[in-house]
Amino acid sequence: MDDEQRYANGMAVRRAVLGDQHVDRAQANVNDFNAEFQNLITRYAWGEIWTRPGLPRQTRSLMTICMMVALNREEELKLHLRAARNNGVSVDQIKEALLQTAIYCGVPAANAAFAIAQQVFSEMPE
Repeated sequence: MDDEQRYANGMAVRRAVLGDQHVDRAQANVNDFNAEFQNLITRYAWGEIWTRPGLPRQTRSLMTICMMVALNREEELKLHLRAARNNGVSVDQIKEALLQTAIYCGVPAANAAFAIAQQVFSEMPE
């Protein structure tokens, strides 16, 4: 697969996972400074990794949520909580993943993640 095809595949998955509204906002903010970065994440994060057949998107979403908790990346956690719901991950599955982070990432990190998740879910339609 060449970079152009990888980008196209990545953009399709990025839109499916994150939603058109988020991707359109990100694309509207592309400029000379960040264009290469946006292209890179579309090609490699979305076009290379998220398109791999070895794990379903739901599993990738749960893994990403746990990594965002571990890394204390609040904005990305919010984004991927929404993405997980778009991917069909249930609130109960997310709760279980966050409980797991309490053990491996620490109770304070999980406590913050639970608060963030409650906020994100309260803003989303049922």
